[in-house]
Amino acid sequence: MSVAITGNAPYKESKAYVDYLESKYNRKLKALDIQIDGDFADLNYEFEKVPFERIRRITGYLVGTMDHWNNAKRSEESDRVKHTVADQMEQL
Repeated sequence: MSVAITGNAPYKESKAYVDYLESKYNRKLKALDIQIDGDFADLNYEFEKVPFERIRRITGYLVGTMDHWNNAKRSEESDRVKHTVADQMEQL
């Protein structure tokens, strides 16, 4: 993590800003820019990216991947009818 301070701020104060932001948003900081102007502090911050796993509803199950499925369940998934927006428009 990088912390840049513009103005006069002790280490303890900058550490308090880091702790505050990470606890408030429950995320790790990637960068923090602190601009001190008298009694005011402007905080510009960026968080680390959160890993995202896609979850889909397939054959009645919520799954991220199908790598643990047996052959019967894989076959059931491949045989299902996949609908598109065009299919829905034809029904109207």
